[in-house]
Amino acid sequence: MSITAENRQALIKEHARAEGDTGSPEVQVAILTTRIQNLTEHFKTHAKDNHSRRGLLMLVNKRRSLLDYLKKKDAERYSALIAKLGLRK
Repeated sequence: MSITAENRQALIKEHARAEGDTGSPEVQVAILTTRIQNLTEHFKTHAKDNHSRRGLLMLVNKRRSLLDYLKKKDAERYSALIAKLGLRK
């Protein structure tokens, strides 16, 4: 269900704005998107796992907040990120 350290490092390297960047909204949204996709796959086989569903909803809300922040600060970076990750809007 969770992402491995190697996958996380690959996401950080791919979406980082500078060397050693782990806290930018782009990196955080990319990591959250991967975790959301993993949990979505989990729910296809475990439909009654409501405790994890709560966690999924919290991840989605966190990602939405980060995307709203990024859109407010720099709309160009926002549109590039959602196009790169394949998100709606």
